[in-house]
Amino acid sequence: MPSHPLEPLSGSELASVATILRRDRGLAPTARFVFVELAEPPKADVLAWTPGAAWERRGFAIVRESAEHKTYEAVVSLTSDSVLSYVEIVDAQPPITVEEFDISERLVRSDPRWQAAVALRGVTDFDLPMIDKWSSGYTGPGDEPSRRLARLLTFVRTAPGDNGYAHPVEGLIVTIDMDTWEVLDVVDHGVVPLPPTNGNFEAEQFGAEDNYPRIAEQREAMKPIVITQPQGSSVKLDGHSLEWGPWRLQVGYTPREGVVLHDVRYVDRGAVRPVLYRASLAEMYVPYGDPAATHWNKNVFDEGEYGLGVLANSLELGCDCVGEILYLDAVVNDQEGAPVVIPNGICIHEEDAGIGWKHTEYRDGRGEVRRNRRLVISFFVTVGNYDYGFYWNLHLDGSIELEIKLTGIISTGALLPGQLQPGTEPGHGTLVAPQLYGPHHQHFFSVRLDMQVDGQRNNIDELNSEAVPAGPENPWGSAWRQTRTRLTSENEGARSASPSTARAWLVTSADTVNGVGGRPGYLIEPGTAAPFFAQEGSQQMNRGRFATKQLWVTKFDPAERYAAGDYIAQREFASGVSEYVEQGRPLVDEDLVAWYTVGVHHVVRPEDWPVMPVAKAGFHLKPVGFFDGNPMLDLAPEPMGDDASCHHHG
Repeated sequence: MPSHPLEPLSGSELASVATILRRDRGLAPTARFVFVELAEPPKADVLAWTPGAAWERRGFAIVRESAEHKTYEAVVSLTSDSVLSYVEIVDAQPPITVEEFDISERLVRSDPRWQAAVALRGVTDFDLPMIDKWSSGYTGPGDEPSRRLARLLTFVRTAPGDNGYAHPVEGLIVTIDMDTWEVLDVVDHGVVPLPPTNGNFEAEQFGAEDNYPRIAEQREAMKPIVITQPQGSSVKLDGHSLEWGPWRLQVGYTPREGVVLHDVRYVDRGAVRPVLYRASLAEMYVPYGDPAATHWNKNVFDEGEYGLGVLANSLELGCDCVGEILYLDAVVNDQEGAPVVIPNGICIHEEDAGIGWKHTEYRDGRGEVRRNRRLVISFFVTVGNYDYGFYWNLHLDGSIELEIKLTGIISTGALLPGQLQPGTEPGHGTLVAPQLYGPHHQHFFSVRLDMQVDGQRNNIDELNSEAVPAGPENPWGSAWRQTRTRLTSENEGARSASPSTARAWLVTSADTVNGVGGRPGYLIEPGTAAPFFAQEGSQQMNRGRFATKQLWVTKFDPAERYAAGDYIAQREFASGVSEYVEQGRPLVDEDLVAWYTVGVHHVVRPEDWPVMPVAKAGFHLKPVGFFDGNPMLDLAPEPMGDDASCHHHG
């Protein structure tokens, strides 16, 4: 038995879920296990649990029965070796499995219509093109979830290992049914020649005359940076239970969300105080803003249509993670229900975070300084052309940061020779190489924060700053104040960004008081934001409505976990947080969930080709009144002397 109720399923437990379902439900060979994961116990049970106490261990599975064209959800008791529920979810398409990706590529390569289309571009070796697996979106009637659709795009390698995104087959779109494994449609909007240059970036390909940009040779290596912790890491791991400095939490993992932080607490002068019950990525949406035939339908929900946890990388010491690293394997499933282990899928380490606090008395030169540290819990995923890193950073000062790193290769389009006048750009993208462009697009990440600031009963206020009108209260014209507006119901729980008023949101305890008589709180401090440019009535707007607001606030419901709904594939409208708030439930003195939207507005640069430098986005959770003063006052001074890292110059 695992040591904690929120420990992710082990490989053997995951396999047992599939075995029990096959045995008790008589599943046919045509049943595909999409996701198998822990069925998390009710929150009240977890909070009441004490080490050593027993609990019922359950697994949850999504099954696609391809012969029936039906989707099922199952709950299995591993404790009693039985199926507790097996329910059809009507008109639901679950995420595409890795095996379905692989079969899709082979299916398209063998289709004579596709072969004829790529031959028109001068391609006769049908093993060289690569098939990008895009979810179907919703293009109109006929795309309903009764069929299991995908729409695939083609890119051409000039040789094995080549960067195929340098040679997009513009205008060629293949639609397939993944239940019946039929190619339903091959549409060719007209031949655009393949762009003439390669876009390779691996070191052994430097110097190639046909690359753009051409790199003649690798630059001289810089002197090494060595990060050492001679006494080892300060992180303590027991299974997935983690202790580091003042922080206590459970590291969870699901095939859809990837890393999940559970029951996050801070030890404040001996008291273990709750901050977050569950923090996770609730959806990731990438809509494109190019109306061209190949690109207008690109609006992919990378979490709800694929699953981020199953696409995680195995992280390598010295490359992905540097320093004294602790790893956790990520355990997911294949479509047969067998465990798939992603070695080192989760990276855990601590980093120096610069000056934590400092003051020097200028009168006599006396000074005090303390250094901050942060605990970093991260994973990296590859979703087709793009790569994304997700970093949860917990600092000694009680703050929490989510940092998202975007890199990889842009999705590309091809232009006709002479289509652009010199010095001009495509109307909806940026030229990155001869006859090759990157379409405008956006990335929206919904982060679900199940708050528990000093307990389960919380409130949330919107904070805005404003200038005080000129007059007796502002005789010098320099006064300003911060206003607080309580959000009392979900009807008020859809909030937009407002940089002009320095808008932020403060979650406070309804049950505790701090040392100066206020309510302990945590501030949701906005980071990267982007307006959503899709128009009302478009499929991008209908399906990705969560992206229209920077914050949504709902009353806790364990069934409401995903910003665009449980099943978004092939749906005309999302059924997620934009619908949850329509219930109008009260938010005063309640168990609250905040859904924060990180928005990245990507107007492609030439510098993004052929592989994109990391772009960063995210936001902060910052204690406000949660502590009675600076929570790092009790940090020990850095050791001084000849053998220490801190040298005092007298």
